[in-house]
Amino acid sequence: MVPFVENEELGRLFDEIAFWLEIAGDNPFKIRSYAQASRVLSKLGEPVGALYRDGRLRELEGIGEAIEKKVGELLETGKLAYLEKLRARFPEGLLALSKLQGIGAKSIKHLYETLRVDSPETLRAACERGDVAKLKGYGKKKQEKIMEALDFQEAQRDRFHLHTAWNQANALFRHLGTHPTLQNLAVTGSLRRYKETVSDIDLLAAGEDADALVNHFLESPEVGRVLSTGPDKSAVVTTSDIPVELRVVPDGQWPFALLHFSGSKAHLAQLRERAAAVELKLTERGLFRKDGSAVPCNDEEDIYQALGLPYIPPELREGRHEFDLPDSGRLLEEADIIGTLHCHSTWSDGVNTIAELAEAAETMGYAYIVITDHSQASAIVRGMPGESVRAQHLEIDALNKRLKKIRIIKGIEADILGDGSLDYEPGILDSFEFVIASIHGGFDMTEEETAQRLIRAIENPHASVIGHLTGRLLLSRKGYPVPVDKIVDAAIANGVALEINANPRRLDMDWRHLREAADKGAMFAIGPDAHRIAGLHNMRFGVAIARKGGLTPDRLLNCKPAEEIIRWRGRP
Repeated sequence: MVPFVENEELGRLFDEIAFWLEIAGDNPFKIRSYAQASRVLSKLGEPVGALYRDGRLRELEGIGEAIEKKVGELLETGKLAYLEKLRARFPEGLLALSKLQGIGAKSIKHLYETLRVDSPETLRAACERGDVAKLKGYGKKKQEKIMEALDFQEAQRDRFHLHTAWNQANALFRHLGTHPTLQNLAVTGSLRRYKETVSDIDLLAAGEDADALVNHFLESPEVGRVLSTGPDKSAVVTTSDIPVELRVVPDGQWPFALLHFSGSKAHLAQLRERAAAVELKLTERGLFRKDGSAVPCNDEEDIYQALGLPYIPPELREGRHEFDLPDSGRLLEEADIIGTLHCHSTWSDGVNTIAELAEAAETMGYAYIVITDHSQASAIVRGMPGESVRAQHLEIDALNKRLKKIRIIKGIEADILGDGSLDYEPGILDSFEFVIASIHGGFDMTEEETAQRLIRAIENPHASVIGHLTGRLLLSRKGYPVPVDKIVDAAIANGVALEINANPRRLDMDWRHLREAADKGAMFAIGPDAHRIAGLHNMRFGVAIARKGGLTPDRLLNCKPAEEIIRWRGRP
């Protein structure tokens, strides 16, 4: 059996089958069955391989004999003949079109059959000729939307989500860490600064034998192909197509190289100006006086101190006024977080039960967990109908009696409807202890329409937090237009917090707005948007984004006890 075929990858492959079947105009029931299999397999709480091995796969909803056989083929061979056959029938560029925002399989099929559009490139050419606008049901406005989606996709090409890059970096770390001459090892560049997405991974090592370290790096099973190599550095592409560069420096140069290769360029330029102002010269090899003598520094903190500056954490080093930030206390740290919120259970589209999520959160050291399943309007993700709310709350009451070290708070992620009202009647909303209000549909809004919709939700006395403010999906979908300043002001006036959605596919709200909002008095809540136990660990990304925005612990609801979390709802 092939152990590396993970649940999400299996789900992606079955989703691709559904796509090709729709392009082929196959039986709608058949298409839905593969789409259902994709959703079920990708969200399983245990490895698909274990279920298949134990003969339990067909116990899952929507998994019949045909699907089971194909899962087995993938697990046992790493390939699927049925999928390969479908791929061979059509241009592969059609699949790239499926990644465009706002374009579904039916539209792709129509464009392919009428205009022979078979890739993003041919779609762009058809738009530029005006051919798409001439199609029935399209017009100039839809053509413009397609062009915007193409531009967005092009801008995101060859970029990766944070968790993807970190997982790859950690695998390389484990391999490099086995070499006996290694003295120091760190991630640098934009990944160390926790930029929302990255184009590559930069690694820095210090050791006695640079050649040996480079050669050891090239022997990693993660390395797919070598781009270049030399005595102290090497560039490769991993088996998952992520570019990686390793540099090796003498241990004495470590803190200076770490600072230099972490960047950003703008931050380093300002540091060098500061150095020059005190008659010093800062390079990647050291900090030097006018006479050429070196200023001894054991770590990055020493370098900043030598320049007469407070230490600036990597997350802040973007050349965006980090030297001018007021001294308002230390930045948020993971240890400051005492509770987690925005978690989905099997009551909606989550993989794990409330008990499983709570026990996992307890193990992680949290004092409370806020369960916020989807409300009834989000039917596509099994949003809870009103009659289920009472039953869920009885379950939570029973669990709270049993669990001694963690409290489960009764929450909901309530849809903000088109008119700005919240899903559910007020009587049902009253039964929740915490309400995240989020937009999940109706994205085609003007900025003014968005403002009106969000402000009405903020003014609802049941709202505790506004979830994922712009609705963006990194590398996939632009957010809807949001007048951030106006929304921040409304949230402050109504005692509603703003979410930092820690899902690495969202990281919304944008860190660039956090400090200004905090200075005005805004409060924030980090939500992992966990749909399985593993998702609880998204908190690390939320904390990093909060730090990047310059937030201190007093600005985060997660640093407050459960009683204050509950009292926060509807606070004037």
